[in-house]
Amino acid sequence: MTAVEADRVEIYTGDGVSFALPLASPVSRFLALAVDWAAITVAVWLLNVGVGYIPALSSDVRTTVMVIAYFVLSIGYGVTLEWLWGGRTLGKRAAGLRVADMNGLRLTFSQVLIRNLLRSVDSLPLFYLVGGAVMITNTRLQRLGDLAAGTIVLRSREASFPHLPSGSGGRVNSLKPFKTVGARLRQRLDPALGRVALEALKRRDQLEPKKRLELFAEIAGEFRRLVEFPEEATEHLTDEQYLWNVVEILYDRPTRRAAVP
Repeated sequence: MTAVEADRVEIYTGDGVSFALPLASPVSRFLALAVDWAAITVAVWLLNVGVGYIPALSSDVRTTVMVIAYFVLSIGYGVTLEWLWGGRTLGKRAAGLRVADMNGLRLTFSQVLIRNLLRSVDSLPLFYLVGGAVMITNTRLQRLGDLAAGTIVLRSREASFPHLPSGSGGRVNSLKPFKTVGARLRQRLDPALGRVALEALKRRDQLEPKKRLELFAEIAGEFRRLVEFPEEATEHLTDEQYLWNVVEILYDRPTRRAAVP
């Protein structure tokens, strides 16, 4: 269940826990789009230069090739980068934005594909007028592609690392020695999932024991689907201990402050 309040979307779990995710503003999304347009334009120009060096192609064939190439590049650019970079393109990286599932879950490939295929509709009649009009009249700031795919665009923010549970001082994080797996996790992580885990751990004492077990099992399962740590590092961990170790890898810094990945 979700609700929108000002510039953020509230996600409510079945356990009565809510998480606030900050929505990207239309201005920041336009800036990200401008960077992406520039990247696509440069790619098309380079391809055009390359095609120009093929003397066997007539002008009509070159035009056809470039029209097809522009469509493939403009759609494939967004699909490829958003899928590989967890909802980010070059423009979104520069603007500190990321696409996420409307319920804060990880994007599926079909969601990435749908939202990018509908860019051609959002961009009508020019300069994304249709998409922009839909976005500013939508409480979740979703364009048509987002509405169809069930996605939202979030902005990055600072997140503080929560205090460890009482009595956990001096514990050893059994996942830390596996730095390659930890790096892979940070690369694949949807920041919305990271924030959900962080907020759940902060509010652990507000949950009933049974509800806490169910919630942590669900969140830990999402992380385990992203990467698999060696069995000897996880076999003795409860779901809550596993989450503390994972979140510590994601957020712990010498200053105890870290930008959401």
